Amino acid sequence: MRAVRTLLATAAVSSALGLLGCAGGAPLLHPAKTLPKGELRVAAGMSANAIAGGASSSLTAARNEAASDVSGTAPTDATYTKGALVAAAIGPGIAPYVSARVGMPYQFEGGLTYTGRGIRADLRRAFYFGADRAWAVSVGVGGSAALYGRLQSTTLPGVDLSDLRGWGADVPLLVGYESTGGLYMLWFGVRGGWEHDEIEDLTSEPKTVTLGVPPVGLSGDKYWGGGVLGIATGFRHLHVALELDANVIYVTGQFNGTSASVTGAAITPATALWWEF
Repeated sequence: MRAVRTLLATAAVSSALGLLGCAGGAPLLHPAKTLPKGELRVAAGMSANAIAGGASSSLTAARNEAASDVSGTAPTDATYTKGALVAAAIGPGIAPYVSARVGMPYQFEGGLTYTGRGIRADLRRAFYFGADRAWAVSVGVGGSAALYGRLQSTTLPGVDLSDLRGWGADVPLLVGYESTGGLYMLWFGVRGGWEHDEIEDLTSEPKTVTLGVPPVGLSGDKYWGGGVLGIATGFRHLHVALELDANVIYVTGQFNGTSASVTGAAITPATALWWEF
């Protein structure tokens, strides 16, 4: 019953924070050590997703092209396609973070996370070493579903992110240290993954009045990998956690019948308040 109440409370908080935005990154915001069997941790916070390199320049170029285009239709060139892929697959912006995690037997841990842009479920296991088992290595696997709600504004004409859907997987490897009594925790490691995203063509019947630019089809695959660095401090049941993720990202796909590829980088700072019980 305690686990059910926790999940229900997390869902309620997630719905409320979802009003704040629907972009942003997907941080882990958990230490390398797993929770003891039966122990629960709920967390709520915020994350940001800043893009750089080719991802940033491609999105800027597409926005400039859209601003100078007076035809009222989505461009079909490679420049605009690259920007559309960045907007859909990477999702720069700010988003809420809500998660619930539970300790399982044999040093396993499961979690469910909402990150504004998507939902992620994961399972991992920790291996302890060092004096007093203060150090740990954890290996996990996560599955995710990309989504956008109706509150998501369109960043580019013809790219309706409210119709976006996707799915993917990632593998994190963390090394971490926890002080006696859990006063502070430190974790670092690597993480890589893949995600497929789609926006379907409109299939509804023509309307008498068309407002704006109708969305067109988009399909892309994102491959990414990079480093994770995090720290948490607190006492007993409450902790404040900070994490920074840095990734190299490669996106390839097509938009409006044009194929293109983009290579760039993303920096994801995030923070959350943990409550364990």
